[in-house]
Amino acid sequence: MPDYIHILIGLRPNQALSELVNQIKSNSSKWINDKHFLSVRFEWQKGYGAFSYGKSQISDVINYINKQEIHHQKKSFKEEYLDFLNKFGVEYNEEYIFNELM
Repeated sequence: MPDYIHILIGLRPNQALSELVNQIKSNSSKWINDKHFLSVRFEWQKGYGAFSYGKSQISDVINYINKQEIHHQKKSFKEEYLDFLNKFGVEYNEEYIFNELM
């Protein structure tokens, strides 16, 4: 997808999610910029969303990720993301929700 990624990661109990996301974002930004894939400097937006799932749900999550192009033809990622936040009872401030690409 052009404006976001989904990553399914197994996390150790002593591993901080925020540190892992920071490493992924900083290392991937450096790699993209070092390879000059874009004519402008690449930067991730601030923040991230994370949802946890049980081991028995992994195949469903993989299926969801593999079919995201199909279901985003009916609903934008932002709409779906807000649906997830509401479904999981996550309080949020609209001001801090990501910006969509124009």
